[in-house]
Amino acid sequence: METTAVQAIKLAIVAATGLSKDALHIYVGLAVFLVAAAASRRPVASWLPWIAVLAVALLGEAVDMRDDLLSIGHWRWAASLHDVLNTVFWPTVLMVLARATGVFTAKAR
Repeated sequence: METTAVQAIKLAIVAATGLSKDALHIYVGLAVFLVAAAASRRPVASWLPWIAVLAVALLGEAVDMRDDLLSIGHWRWAASLHDVLNTVFWPTVLMVLARATGVFTAKAR
């Protein structure tokens, strides 16, 4: 079983940061969410930043699925679902909180 270039890069990031793969999914999700909101000039209550996170998570899992199929012969879909949920969890919480409470909107003085 050979490690693909993508998996080797991911393992190198894990080794360099000392973080678990789960923690990295959380950080990537938050980073993509905030960068997408800032780059699009949309509030975190907007669907656009959340959709960007979901797209990045699904793209990453598509690459993992391909690597799984090539290296072990089957897709570890439960692991992929776990990764997607880890990636979108906090962006979802922040978006729902912003939409439900307005906690991230600036107050007029």
